[in-house]
Amino acid sequence: MSGITDFDALRRAMAENAEQPEGPARNARAEVLLAEAEKLNIPLAVIEALGHQLKVYNYSSEKDRMFVPFARLLRMWDERPEDFDAYEVHSLHWVFKWMSSGMLDQPHVPLASVEKWLGEMEHRYRLAGHSERAVRSAEFSVAAHVGDLGRAERAYDAWLAADRDTMADCHACELHGQGWWQAERGRDAEALELWRPVLEGEFTCAHEPHTVLASSLAPLLRLGRADEARANHLRGFRLVRAMESMRGAYADHVEFCALTGNEARALELLAQRPAYFTDDGHPRSRLEFTAVVALLMDRLAELGRGDRQVPGPAGRAWSARELAAHARGEALALAARFDERNGTSYISERARARMARRPLVERLPLGVRSARAAVAPAAPSPVPAPSAGAAPDPAALLAEARRLSDTLRPHAVEAWAAAAEAAKDLELDARDRAEIADHEAMGGGPEGVALFERAAELYAEAGDPGECLAARTRAAYVRALSGEVQEALAAVAEPYDDVLALYADGGTGVRQTAAVLMGRARILLRRVHEAAESGDAATPAVLADAERAVREVLALVDGHVGDDVRLAARAAEAQAMLAELASLTGDLERAAELFAEAAAAFVGAGLPWFAVEYEARLAGLAHHLGDIAEAERALRAALEHGGQQLEATGRAQLNLQLAEVVGGRGLAEEAAGHALEAAHWADEAGEGPTLGAWARQQLGGFLLRQERWAEAAEVLESALPDLTAETHGDGAVVQTRWWLGDCLGELGEHRAAAEHRLQAAEIARHWPEQHDHATLAHLAAESLGHADLPAEADRAYARAGELWRALGNVHGLVRALRARAWLALGTHDGPDAARELMAAAVQECEAALPGAEDEEERQRLVAELGHTQRQFGDLLARSVAEDAEDDAIRAALEEALGRMTEAIAVFTPLGDEGRHSRTGAELAAGWLAADLSRPAEAATHARAVLAAYPTAEDAPSRSRRTEAGQLLDAVGEEPTD
Repeated sequence: MSGITDFDALRRAMAENAEQPEGPARNARAEVLLAEAEKLNIPLAVIEALGHQLKVYNYSSEKDRMFVPFARLLRMWDERPEDFDAYEVHSLHWVFKWMSSGMLDQPHVPLASVEKWLGEMEHRYRLAGHSERAVRSAEFSVAAHVGDLGRAERAYDAWLAADRDTMADCHACELHGQGWWQAERGRDAEALELWRPVLEGEFTCAHEPHTVLASSLAPLLRLGRADEARANHLRGFRLVRAMESMRGAYADHVEFCALTGNEARALELLAQRPAYFTDDGHPRSRLEFTAVVALLMDRLAELGRGDRQVPGPAGRAWSARELAAHARGEALALAARFDERNGTSYISERARARMARRPLVERLPLGVRSARAAVAPAAPSPVPAPSAGAAPDPAALLAEARRLSDTLRPHAVEAWAAAAEAAKDLELDARDRAEIADHEAMGGGPEGVALFERAAELYAEAGDPGECLAARTRAAYVRALSGEVQEALAAVAEPYDDVLALYADGGTGVRQTAAVLMGRARILLRRVHEAAESGDAATPAVLADAERAVREVLALVDGHVGDDVRLAARAAEAQAMLAELASLTGDLERAAELFAEAAAAFVGAGLPWFAVEYEARLAGLAHHLGDIAEAERALRAALEHGGQQLEATGRAQLNLQLAEVVGGRGLAEEAAGHALEAAHWADEAGEGPTLGAWARQQLGGFLLRQERWAEAAEVLESALPDLTAETHGDGAVVQTRWWLGDCLGELGEHRAAAEHRLQAAEIARHWPEQHDHATLAHLAAESLGHADLPAEADRAYARAGELWRALGNVHGLVRALRARAWLALGTHDGPDAARELMAAAVQECEAALPGAEDEEERQRLVAELGHTQRQFGDLLARSVAEDAEDDAIRAALEEALGRMTEAIAVFTPLGDEGRHSRTGAELAAGWLAADLSRPAEAATHARAVLAAYPTAEDAPSRSRRTEAGQLLDAVGEEPTD
């Protein structure tokens, strides 16, 4: 049984099908409904079913199937126009536009047929009395498609000059087409100005702002407006993701990713729509899609990832290089078919140009979760590369490595490694071999002990006893870092004594002596840390030993620094070690001062990258001490001083901390920028599931605070799979789902919002404090109600009410009862159940009033009671059916008026605080009195409102005065003021 037994049932079925997702299933159902319509023997039923079929075909990948049902509709119109009602007459003429564009998008339809159809459209529109605006728009599309630019410009001007009428496309669609042409002609700024009302939500339709958001991406990038492009990508992709008919817009988003360093995300987008590779019902969008696929695959090959496996047409595995060739062939073959039909080479030229596009932005972080970058950015080379064909010069490499290490430049260790490789077959002197071993050991971790010892032997052989002792000290420090602190102290004792004696005799310099003293101080500080890590406070003697050792370094280098950057670094590090000791002993203010001094010393010595660690420590201490301004200054300085030397993880951590600090000051936009950077660098560091998830969670929150709902939802949905209670804490998971529910509610995705709120509530259910649980249960109920799930909403409100009662929160309980009352009104037992629930809400308010803790709480409860009485009145007025007996209607209105009068009485003692609520109740009471044919009473209420607002000083007061005047006019009274 189909269930289609009459015309109304058919219409309901078509309406239900129209709400289904685009695609073959919806199209197949439309075909079934047409067959059912034909059985009804009602011409209009068949006409409407054909129109429904046309619509679902048009909004799908099977656009080529529109022509048959339209031809049948047109024949029916020509034979029996009286079978069409006004709406179907309008729809028939409207669909002419779909046919024009549909023919253009099918290369097998001859161009002469397209032009003939355009003439037919113009003729029929003229007969029907329609403006030529839609005709000229269609002509423009034909001319632009074939590359007849002169005709396109003329048709464009005629399109804009013609009057808008009911056949014109909606404002949003027209503006999209007009902006597209401006962008095609190289006028990006003009295009974006045309699109502005659509992007800002002034004009919308079924496919807008979807296509405008997609079309705006490249123009925004070309104009350098990357932040807007990123936002439009996140907003727009969310809209087109589930819409099968929007392959062309989808391709724009893939292209955007390919041209902004987001190749990995582009691949993820391809994987989400495998059918787009093969769906052939709309060749024009298939051409656009395959051209973009070729562009992306060429980009991957260029980045050295041509052998990477990528998503492609089903049935086999594809490498990027293979798919590039396949997609290019498909795109050019489709373009050739269009050009053959059109008699030009225009489409092929455009396809080739699109496939050859170059990146518009080297790196544009998007904030959403994706695989690690398609190819890691190249690290800067520590040493200039030799010219092509030239062998590395070992002497030059050794000199450069020595320069870098002597001046503490970045990449010195790598430079020594390059020099060692170049000189591996040469006979080097002992000094060179010592320095090579020394620097190899520096990058060797625990394995470096033996290399440092070997370096010490070579320094001794080279006649440098001071460096020999320094290398032995470095070996001892590696032992300390490996947990062998006592062994390290024993190992450093002899070099320490020897270097002091050697220095006193003039046998070595300040540099070497400072290296040994600093190494010993580091080991002693490591002993302090070891005690702290074990849970035991370091003894005063241990702390004193460490401090004496540090001050010994300062005393040694004092007066010797000059231009010696190494000695300046020793002094700065010693200051930082004193800061560390102060922190460990609980003197946080002094620690902060010393970290600041150490950082400043490194910067002053021309070594800003060494300051980063201590500026980060300073930021943490300042934040702990409540000095937010200093924390922010230190974090900004750390990012600036680290520059390109900062590792990806460090950049992520500093940006995330700065986001939290500036976000705490209410600077949500700037905070979002830092969180975005944090997410990007966490991904680059391979820490996307951990640090990256934190950053995305914060980014989503900052976007939400700016009411950028779609962007926030995309980012939060991206963060959610990586957020776990074990790694991030269940509070982070709950907050993310809470925020996501808020975003989805604003976007009208109420069922999904309810799911996230319910899942968050389930986690919060196990927390000792239940306020969040109650709030989330209440919010979930709201979402369920908005999703037209009244039974589920009622259960959720009931649960929230129980939680509010257990918490002693009367306001939450009363609001849950009121919400349930409104839900009950729409059920079978509606009015009686609704009345009971609203009465219970009144009783809860009245019972709580005597126990109010203070005057402020009493006033809040009074206001809650007033709102409840007001809603009770509204509910009663709506509880009676329109076809009820007059007496029943009058009784309901009388009771409603009584509740409104109660509300007025409750609000009145609140004075100015309750004025707006009271006047709202006055107006409601006035309209009820008018409905009960009591004009004098209605006028009294209206005048009370006017008296409450002697002047219209703001929008609310103007609105109240306007409505009061309308009420007086309705009952035939004149205002007395």
